[in-house]
Amino acid sequence: MNLKNRIIVISFKFLVFSLLISCNKNISKNRDSQVFKYNEHANITTLDPAFAKDLRTIWATNQLFNGLVQLNDQLEVLPDIAHSWTISDDGLQYSFKLKKGIQFHKHILFGIDSTREVTASDFEYSFNRLLDPKVASPGKWVLEFVEKFEAKNDTTFVVQLKQSFPPFLSLMSMKYCSVVPKEAVAYFGDTFRANPIGTGPFQFKLWVENTKLVFRKNENYHEKDENGVQLPYLEAISITFLPDKQSEFLQFIQGNIDFMSSIDASFKDDLLTADGKLKEHYKNEIDMVSGPYLNTEYLGVYLDAKETEVNSKKIRQAINYGFDREKMILYLRNGIGTPAINGFIPKGLPSFNNMKGYTYQPEKAKELVNSYMEETGNKTPSITISTNSQYLDLCEFIQREMEKTGLNVSIDVMPPSTLRQTKVNGQLSIFRGSWVADYPDAENYLFIFHSKNFSPNGPNYTHYNSKEFDALYEKAIQTTDNFKRHVLYQQMDSLVMESAAVIPLYYDEVVRFSRKNVKGLGINPINLLTLKRVSKE
Repeated sequence: MNLKNRIIVISFKFLVFSLLISCNKNISKNRDSQVFKYNEHANITTLDPAFAKDLRTIWATNQLFNGLVQLNDQLEVLPDIAHSWTISDDGLQYSFKLKKGIQFHKHILFGIDSTREVTASDFEYSFNRLLDPKVASPGKWVLEFVEKFEAKNDTTFVVQLKQSFPPFLSLMSMKYCSVVPKEAVAYFGDTFRANPIGTGPFQFKLWVENTKLVFRKNENYHEKDENGVQLPYLEAISITFLPDKQSEFLQFIQGNIDFMSSIDASFKDDLLTADGKLKEHYKNEIDMVSGPYLNTEYLGVYLDAKETEVNSKKIRQAINYGFDREKMILYLRNGIGTPAINGFIPKGLPSFNNMKGYTYQPEKAKELVNSYMEETGNKTPSITISTNSQYLDLCEFIQREMEKTGLNVSIDVMPPSTLRQTKVNGQLSIFRGSWVADYPDAENYLFIFHSKNFSPNGPNYTHYNSKEFDALYEKAIQTTDNFKRHVLYQQMDSLVMESAAVIPLYYDEVVRFSRKNVKGLGINPINLLTLKRVSKE
């Protein structure tokens, strides 16, 4: 071959090589552009769905695992691994028919580059694991109403309840009820928390604890969109663990993360106007959506406290009447949230109570405090509100307002973990609390006032005790007619409010911020993060 021909060949090879390099770079760039990035400032300690008790863990495990059913953004129960189900006339038996061909994530445990199909026996194993005292799952309670369950065959899973419980299907959507492979749990043992194998749209790739967590696309995921395109659209999810919200905000503004949920006092005035709208100079870079959140923020009163003031319904009602919730939301939360003047059940549930509860009536609050003084001879009544630092501004606002009525208010600020523990043990007379729905039914808000659930063994932190309430509750959980059940819920809500065992502050809102190139990020009243339909342009 002469020199000229050699040069032509070499030039051609170089051109092909350059094109391959360029092509690979474009592919890599395209894949990188489909990585969804967000920060979890509260950290994540486990990826085992049996321990998905907080929002940060629920968000992560929701990408990795599936259950029998799932919720859409309207909180409707839809098929997931079960394609259909039947419920017996008495509401006691649920028979789930499973889809065929759903595979666990590929793993060496199933063979080299192999996987295994999910069967009903996997759900039987997963439910038994929830109940296993050696596992000590905090999700054991979701099977409280279950008498027994069994795999009838590979595609039929049957659950028998002890008594009718209408919200049962919603309960089954919780991540606690995800299916896990027996082989993986047996092999990894306690380290399954860091080696999760599920069926979800993404699969585990990398976890450097306290630094970074990465999930990759599950190429064998079973769901498709309305056009027949297989989900998920994204190539990967990358989660960082910057410990403070201010750093997270700066990373979001700089475009280093794609999404941010909720808003912190440290930057709310920079991002939002006084009435809760996105400031003008961010509108070309950021999208903001908001909607009802099934979360009631409140002050709880421990009714078995030794302090005579909190044992007086007049004082408890005076607190409820004595501060302006609308003003509090406008000036301290930039309009994010709805003043809680309708009861404990939050806005966003069909059984939300439209009754007129405790509105701002300062003169009535003064009358109640004065009446208490005359009855008891106590001319300097005082209370102590215990809170963590995040809600100090709200409590100080209530403090200033209540002192105008003649009631002295002290504020005890403590770490969140201390607040939780002392509240559970009945050591706080008035505590700041929040109740976020585990499942979209008002029963989830009312069972915390049932007398059988007294803390420390249950979530009745107020020790509210009413035979009338208990009777209505027992009736409601056996009422399958939704309208009739919602009426009972509202009656119970009214009883709790009349007793003033709680001082509702506001019904929260889900607020989500995303970069303009993020598409398909929905919003829902339980603030569940679902990324299988999200893409980036």
